[in-house]
Amino acid sequence: MTVWDDVVGQAPVVAELSAAATDADALVTTGQGGARMTHAWLFTGPPGSGRSTAARAFAAALQCVSPDRALGAAPGCGFCDGCHTTLVGTHADVEFVRTDLLSIGVKDTRDLVRRASMSPAGGRWQVIVLEDADRLTEGAANVLLKAIEEPAPRTVWLLCAPSVEDALPTIRSRCRLLSLRTPSAEAVADVLTRCDGIDPGLAAEVARATQGHIGRARRLATDEAARERRAAVLRVPLRVADVGGCLRAAQELVDAAAEDAKAVAEGVDAKETEELRAALGASAGAGSRMPRGTAGAMKELADRQKRRSTRTQRDSLDLALTDLASFYRDVLTVQFGMGERIANTEVGDGIRKIAASSRPEHSLRRIEAVLACREALDRNVAPLLAVESLTLSLRTP
Repeated sequence: MTVWDDVVGQAPVVAELSAAATDADALVTTGQGGARMTHAWLFTGPPGSGRSTAARAFAAALQCVSPDRALGAAPGCGFCDGCHTTLVGTHADVEFVRTDLLSIGVKDTRDLVRRASMSPAGGRWQVIVLEDADRLTEGAANVLLKAIEEPAPRTVWLLCAPSVEDALPTIRSRCRLLSLRTPSAEAVADVLTRCDGIDPGLAAEVARATQGHIGRARRLATDEAARERRAAVLRVPLRVADVGGCLRAAQELVDAAAEDAKAVAEGVDAKETEELRAALGASAGAGSRMPRGTAGAMKELADRQKRRSTRTQRDSLDLALTDLASFYRDVLTVQFGMGERIANTEVGDGIRKIAASSRPEHSLRRIEAVLACREALDRNVAPLLAVESLTLSLRTP
């Protein structure tokens, strides 16, 4: 096994990164290396393509200290201390940044830039992996731009975004671009079976259902509650025959997303609050008084937790809408005579029923309605209002 084993269906990308890691190793050990290594990279690809996984694997290869390198082996063994600590997130010279908020602001970016200016403690590379570069505010992106324009000698920036357009033109022009593609369902199923021990039948089912989205396939394979929520979403098209059914379906979708957000909050918020209270010197017990001058810090934490809850709810709704779009894509597939290619085989009867009672143009309008709902949520339209508008658009023609 190597650090590249989890980078599924991306052979050209792996080859380019492996070559760059080899040149980077030469720069560290001999002071000489080729042009295949650079200080800033932009990983792009559709959701589920594994862009963050590829960035993590590259970071591990840059920190590889395997003695086999002296014998000509490429960096990225997967077993040495450098590879292992990077992959598990504990390497002193590798910083992974993934926000659970709606955006990454100037303050957090300045902290990253200060970190990037430090010399690597291990003598190899200081690596910053920014998994949500598309969430940088305009001000934060400008702060990052200066750091990329004038990089420290041993600092490497690995930025991840869904597309090139999600990064400022000035930033992407200073990065080497790597474009990942959606892996095949067969490749995803193989990884789930080989690396996660998932039953081959279940692995094939979730890989097909998620159309090669690695993260979602893994979650569906390991979380029964997630499979149940998805099944409920796929039943929505069969429940929107009248206005009452539309409104009930919309309410249930929004409530399910709110429950997801609540579950995350219950697992994290109380712990964060207690840890901050202790750090600020509060006495034990929820009713104890806080020291003077600490109200601002507590309010900042509460605001952060509220923003995280908003993002969690929005992300959960977005996943539901993605599943809904896949249902109508399957309807369209059946209407064009290719029913053997549907992804959501577990609701095949419902798909064929709607396909028989409508025309392809109806399916296209419904898919457009789902996409319009996603765009409305991005513009901060009230979730229930946006989803009600959607479900009313899905009614039987």
